[in-house]
Amino acid sequence: MTNPHQYDSDAIDAVYRAIRERRDMRHFLPDPIDPEQLARFIAAAHSAPSVGYMQPWRFLRITDAALRRQLHAHVDAERVLTAEALGERSGEFMRLKVEGILACGELLVVGLVEGREKFVFGRRTMPDMDLASASCAIQNFWLAARAEGIGVGWVSLFDPEQVRALCGMPDGSRPIALLCVGHVDEFYPEPMLQAERWDSRRDLGEILYENAWGVTAKPPAA
Repeated sequence: MTNPHQYDSDAIDAVYRAIRERRDMRHFLPDPIDPEQLARFIAAAHSAPSVGYMQPWRFLRITDAALRRQLHAHVDAERVLTAEALGERSGEFMRLKVEGILACGELLVVGLVEGREKFVFGRRTMPDMDLASASCAIQNFWLAARAEGIGVGWVSLFDPEQVRALCGMPDGSRPIALLCVGHVDEFYPEPMLQAERWDSRRDLGEILYENAWGVTAKPPAA
């Protein structure tokens, strides 16, 4: 049966291609990003769904070179602390490239706005839906960038309070991501952490249950 609301086959293929080929990038070229491109990516992010239509996301563009270096130094220090917390995998972790803060064309801090406690719709029992909503915005940004051939890397190795202080964010706000955005020589053929044998993508049979948690469902036909 024909669905009158679906896109044409080429557009559908393009959506799924962007989803499949999106990568968390760590290697960037120094070329600047076209400001109009960046504006389109942020507009795509701002089109994301949000619980109770709260739109909790805010994007802070880092154009001060000294502030970028400070953020990088903080992330690098957190990288060492993370390695220590990983125990026997610490050496393996330290060999990974985990950010491209100094190399990327644009650096953005994504944060949750202050005063979020006033938003109750959809959050009374699940207050973390503000984070879920902002994550949807970041995914929109990511897919729009991938469609235009621009790489994005989400860095989360930081102490939110320290980044909030460095960036002059108000009390009650919360940074959730440093987004490295830039041109790349190539996109990784598979997720970098999978290529580095850190972990692998789970089979669909492991993530799809039916009626009760842990009861494996028959996967829908592809």
